[in-house]
Amino acid sequence: MALITGGGTGIGFDIARCLVQAGARVVITGRREEPLREAVEKLGPNAHYFVNDVADLAGLDGLVEQIETTLGPIDILVNNAGINLKKPALEVTDEEFNRIIQTNLNAVFALTRACARRMVPRRSGSILMISSMAAYYGIDRVAAYAASKSGVEGMVKVLASEFSPHNVRVNAIAPGFIETEMSKKAMGGDPDRRDRAMRRTPMGHFGKPEDIGYAAVFLSSEAARYITGASLPVDGGNSIGF
Repeated sequence: MALITGGGTGIGFDIARCLVQAGARVVITGRREEPLREAVEKLGPNAHYFVNDVADLAGLDGLVEQIETTLGPIDILVNNAGINLKKPALEVTDEEFNRIIQTNLNAVFALTRACARRMVPRRSGSILMISSMAAYYGIDRVAAYAASKSGVEGMVKVLASEFSPHNVRVNAIAPGFIETEMSKKAMGGDPDRRDRAMRRTPMGHFGKPEDIGYAAVFLSSEAARYITGASLPVDGGNSIGF
């Protein structure tokens, strides 16, 4: 069974969809019940949801316990939920910076720890983090987001080193520019930013959310059983483009 945070919309939904298509049962979480309910209706009988805010760290152990008691062991964790802030660094407040770190980094560690405490004794599990191009190179006006994703990249390596001897693999997917509602809003009022992103993407187009879903299926499967501590760019070559 796979747990996908932020699985009701966007990339999270397509990760859930691709995992269901590959034969997995999935649990999606998010803060709003309506999108989760609608997503589960689309995903079918192998999908379930729990309303949860990952930024509430104190509730994450209880969430994992409730899921495993109700539905069975979590074999795959996909830390997808995240928030962004596009703002010049000199204008970012401490509160804004901490809010991004709380959701994108602190919550990822806390939920990973809660799941790994159960995966390690079972000697089985796959943990996926969603990273970003913002951890690979400098993108202006996303200092907090870049800091959080850079932290995720470092965490992957450390946790892979600790958990892999127990047959629990830890990897990251680093999406490039993917066509989602969030990216449309981010790019919609900034055509220069969109043009720059496109110019350095050798494949010449943005990705689809299911491109991330397919990567998640691969990294969670037996086909990737000897892959751990890796960060896979799914970016049309953006990270190596110029």
